[in-house]
Amino acid sequence: MIKPAPILLFTYKRLDALKNTIDALKKNELASDSDLFIFSDGPKQEKDKKIIEDIRVYLKTIDGFKSVTISASPTNKGLANSIIGGVSRVMEQSETVIVLEDDLLTTPNFLTYMNQALSKYTTEEKIFSISGYSFDLRIKDQNPNTTYLLNRGWSWGWATWRDRWEKVDWDVASYAEFSENKKERKEFAKGGSDLNAMLDKQMTGKLDSWAIRWFYHQFKIGGLTLYPLGSKIYNDGFDEFATHTNGSEKRYLPYLDKEHSLNFDFPETVSISHEYQKKFQSKMGLMARIRSKIETLLK
Repeated sequence: MIKPAPILLFTYKRLDALKNTIDALKKNELASDSDLFIFSDGPKQEKDKKIIEDIRVYLKTIDGFKSVTISASPTNKGLANSIIGGVSRVMEQSETVIVLEDDLLTTPNFLTYMNQALSKYTTEEKIFSISGYSFDLRIKDQNPNTTYLLNRGWSWGWATWRDRWEKVDWDVASYAEFSENKKERKEFAKGGSDLNAMLDKQMTGKLDSWAIRWFYHQFKIGGLTLYPLGSKIYNDGFDEFATHTNGSEKRYLPYLDKEHSLNFDFPETVSISHEYQKKFQSKMGLMARIRSKIETLLK
């Protein structure tokens, strides 16, 4: 039997969303065998203190897992520092982690999918991470148990291994050279038309994101991410309280896995699935982003 990876849940100030996330996660078959680590960030402003106090009262009531460990920060670290620090801390004791934020609803087979994938690709270092979320990229195959590989990761319910995580350069020492290299920037953009702008903003202090640095490192080493055709994640975070998720959710509506099978069709060949890569790029291309912005303005 596979030893379940620890689950890391990062939360800030959305109590109702957090409760929904926990309720869905507890319905997973492996929940009672999994250690849950919850990282509660501190308030940015005085007015946030009450809701964060309420969240921390609720955190003490959570059960249904093998163990629950709560880390409550007295100050506001921000999502980037919280995730980098929290994942690194748990990785000192574990070879693998599964990471969630407080606005993500999981299917009942999410943990099984993540743990099976972590086990199958343990020694395959080219696979950099496992994503629980997927765009609706259906082509001919309607089987939600299908999985595929792309050249970009995603941050809505993901997992990785210590030997991949510990090699990431969070300072992005190669950025100065990369920023002048048009060929490399063009290649990086194949993972999404948003990537170069996000990295530029990160490196000029206009953005505080762990994910863009994670995606950039994956690009530099030629790493791949495993995705499920039937998404095991539904993002419930498109609201006024979202810190990093905003805009129109229409583009991100997944083909949600409603079969909840515990058996998955994992790729035996470790290479990009070109059909799905093409579909993914259409979702993350410039025209798709423009349509999404228009939909946001019309909301």
